[in-house]
Amino acid sequence: MEFTIPAGWPKPPANIFAKNKLSEQGFQLGKKLFYDTRLSKDGTISCANCHQQFAAFATYDHDFSHGLNDQHTTRNAPALFNLAWMKNLHWDGGINHIEVQPLSPITSPTEMGETLENILIKLKTDTAYPKLFNAAFGTEEINSQRMLKALAQFTGSIVSSNSKYDKVLRGEAKFTYAEENGYKLFKATCAGCHKEPLFTDNSFRNNGLEINTFLNDYGRMKITGLPKDSLTFKVPSLRNVSVSFPYMHDGRFYSLGAVIEHYRNGIVTTQPTLDPLLANKLTITNAQKYELIYFLNTLTDTSMTKNPRFAR
Repeated sequence: MEFTIPAGWPKPPANIFAKNKLSEQGFQLGKKLFYDTRLSKDGTISCANCHQQFAAFATYDHDFSHGLNDQHTTRNAPALFNLAWMKNLHWDGGINHIEVQPLSPITSPTEMGETLENILIKLKTDTAYPKLFNAAFGTEEINSQRMLKALAQFTGSIVSSNSKYDKVLRGEAKFTYAEENGYKLFKATCAGCHKEPLFTDNSFRNNGLEINTFLNDYGRMKITGLPKDSLTFKVPSLRNVSVSFPYMHDGRFYSLGAVIEHYRNGIVTTQPTLDPLLANKLTITNAQKYELIYFLNTLTDTSMTKNPRFAR
């Protein structure tokens, strides 16, 4: 099994499989772990609870995810695809390696609330897992490093590159008149942050959201401690955006129309760290707004969201 970079795409910033050789056996083990609720303290929550395939491995229709004892997270669950191209993970970039990422939700008291020690005990009592670990890594030893590597093989293999937009670029489909207009508008107004073909530049920016005083979430500044990072959050990919609502780090917007309205009339321009690209509001007509949405709809990749290979 090999990781394939789609034609015309940039090379990932780092080879996430350089020290974690990708294999079909490792992928299948990672998938089983991804859907296993025993990774949580009470045995009711798996990775897939908050990262649902049909929602591009994000959380569908929930601003925050439900964790242990029905507690809520404080950020909207990010989508899990094209992770190989991400230098930093999470809205604040607090995780810098895909193999480390699962530790955050697994050990968080508001998410899965479990310890690695307990998880390993549970896995070792399952007669299926020793065989799966042996197939993936050569021996039946079950340890946390192998578990995390297997999860990384599964999530790192989820690539979204076959939307209508991609097919148009490959000459396999054509945009409608409205979609074409929306694409031109996107390139003129949105591509500064949401760069093709990933539809993100993986930067951290303040996009002028009004501060949620209940959360008081100042974004990347929590990680770096730098005032210049106050209220900056990672620019999300717009691939599959039509199926992964709600939007923003706190899930405050439930429609693409609401997101566009924010950029038209809702940006808080008095914030010192506001990104310079957003100093002026988006000046488009209502007709252009809907053309932009038509284009964004072409970024949905059903060959990923409905692929049985990634399903339970």
